[in-house]
Amino acid sequence: MARIALMAAVVVVACLAAGLVSEVAAKKWTVGNNKFWNPNVNYTVWAQDKHFYFDDWLYFVYERNQYNVIEVNETNYISCNSDNPIANWSRGSGRDVVHLNVTKHYYLISGYGGGCYAGMKLSILVEKPPLPPAPAPNKSNARRAFTVSAFAPQFVIPVAVFAAIGLMWDNVVLPFW
Repeated sequence: MARIALMAAVVVVACLAAGLVSEVAAKKWTVGNNKFWNPNVNYTVWAQDKHFYFDDWLYFVYERNQYNVIEVNETNYISCNSDNPIANWSRGSGRDVVHLNVTKHYYLISGYGGGCYAGMKLSILVEKPPLPPAPAPNKSNARRAFTVSAFAPQFVIPVAVFAAIGLMWDNVVLPFW
């Protein structure tokens, strides 16, 4: 019975610890929205109101035999030169993804069929995700004469987790050895 209670305590502590971890979910962007990766679409306008963050994905949909997706440097982006690509993101299906796993400027063009000259070029800046917003102050806490460090939960929870693991180890695992 004590083991069941201990296991329940461990589960509760683990859930509390997981609840304190804030995570920004990666986003999948369909380039061009419903116009996809096609000529005569202004991708500068498409990207201007968007924020691209580390671990986001760009999803390109296009005619596989007519266009492609390659990454070039800024100079080759401006001149639509596809001769020395940094990366070729095309996989032959016309449904390609670019994982934005580096915080930098990405310069993407279509090197086939004059696509770049027809506007098939995209320049974006990938940034670090923003920090989660600070919690709103609690009115009852505002009246207190002391302040609690913002870092306190970061240290208390791991200690509680290690203590629970230690208890579980001592009471559940070791008796079976």
